[in-house]
Amino acid sequence: MEARETLTLWRNARLATCTGVGLGVIERGALATQGGRIRFAGLEAEAPRGDESIDCEGRWITPALVDCHTHLVYGGDRAREFELRLAGASYEEIARAGGGIASTVAATRQASQEALVAQALRRLDALIGEGVATVEIKSGYGLDLASERKMLCAARRLGQMRNVLVKTTFLGAHALPPEYSGRREAYVDLLVGEMLPALAAEGLVDAVDGFCETIAFSPAEIGRVFDAAQRLGLPVKLHAEQLSNQGGAALAASYGAFSADHLEYLDEAGVAALARAGVVAVLLPGAFYTLRETQAPPVAALRQHGVAIAVATDSNPGTSPLTSLLTTLNMAATLFRLTVDECLLGATRYAARALGLEDELGSLAAGKAAHFALWDIERPAELVYRIGFNPLYRRVWSGA
Repeated sequence: MEARETLTLWRNARLATCTGVGLGVIERGALATQGGRIRFAGLEAEAPRGDESIDCEGRWITPALVDCHTHLVYGGDRAREFELRLAGASYEEIARAGGGIASTVAATRQASQEALVAQALRRLDALIGEGVATVEIKSGYGLDLASERKMLCAARRLGQMRNVLVKTTFLGAHALPPEYSGRREAYVDLLVGEMLPALAAEGLVDAVDGFCETIAFSPAEIGRVFDAAQRLGLPVKLHAEQLSNQGGAALAASYGAFSADHLEYLDEAGVAALARAGVVAVLLPGAFYTLRETQAPPVAALRQHGVAIAVATDSNPGTSPLTSLLTTLNMAATLFRLTVDECLLGATRYAARALGLEDELGSLAAGKAAHFALWDIERPAELVYRIGFNPLYRRVWSGA
C-alpha cells in the first residue's frame, strides 16, 4: 500500500482568499495542503485535522502573486534613453531614431543564452522575493528565428532554475527589425510562415502577443499573426491602445484573447468589446509612470462594463524598468485610482485569468495549486499602501 501524502494544516491565519466578491476575507482561518494542492481554505474551526500543523501566528495569507505581463529576458539596458526622455525626447522620437526597442534588439542578439539567463535571473529573484510565484515572459527583442528561440529558451530555463511557473509568450510582432526596413509585409510573412510555426513545434510558446500601434503593427498585420496562432491552437493577447486608439482592443476581443494590455487610449466601444468577449484588461502603471503619460486607462468605464482588471509590472528595459509588483500595486492605486481590492485581485485572481490559469491558481480554494504567501501585515491594504517596503514573511510553493 502506498503511503498517504502528508496533510499540512496552516492554522491561526487570516485569509484573503480572492474568491467570490472582493478579497474573500476569512478571520480565524486555516489552509490545508496535500500533494501540492489546497485541500481546504476556510474557518479553522471547520478545518480537517492535519498530519502536521504550522502556526501562522495571526499572519495574513494570500494567493502567491502573479505578474502577468513582463519582458524579463533581454540584453543591455536603456539608461541613455532615460536621460534623453528627461531632456524632452518622446518615446516615438527615440524609436524613430533607431532607439527604443531596436537598441534592445541589437543587445539581445549579441548576448548568449547564458548571459540572458544570468541577467534575467536577478530580475526574477526580485519578483520572487515579493511573493510572486507565476510570471509571464515575452520574447520580442530578437525579431529573427534564432534570437527569438534564444529568448524563449532562456525563459524556459528560468522556470527550471527557480520554484516559479513561467509562461512564455511569442512577441515577434513587437517591432520591425532593421533588416526588414521598408519590407513590412515580408516580415509578417516570416512571422506567420516560419518563426511562429517553428517555435510552437519546439514547445517554446504558450501564447502569442503583438504590439498594435502606429510605431509598430497595424490591426490587419496583427490579424495575420493571430490567424496563424489560432491555426496552431495558441491563445493570443495584445499590447493595445497604449499611445493611440488603433482599435486593438476590439481586435483582441474578436479573437477571444486572454487579455488586452496598456489601454490608456481605450474608448467606450473597445471597453464594451472586451466585456462581451470576457477579455481581461491588464493595466501597466509602470510604463505610464516612466513615459510620464497623462491619459490614464478608462477605469470607470471598465468597472461599469464589468471588465476584469489585472495589474502587472511590464518589466522591460525601456518603458518600465520595474521589478517590484508591490510597487506596481501602489502605482495602480495612486495613478489609476484602483481600490485596494482591485489591486490585489489584479495581481492574483485576474492576473491568473489573463494567463488562462484561473482554474489552477490565483485564489485560495480547494483543488488549486498550493502557491501562497504569508505576510507580516495587519490588513491587506498594507500591500498596496507602502512604497519600497516588503512585508513578505514566507512564500510557499506547492505547499512547501
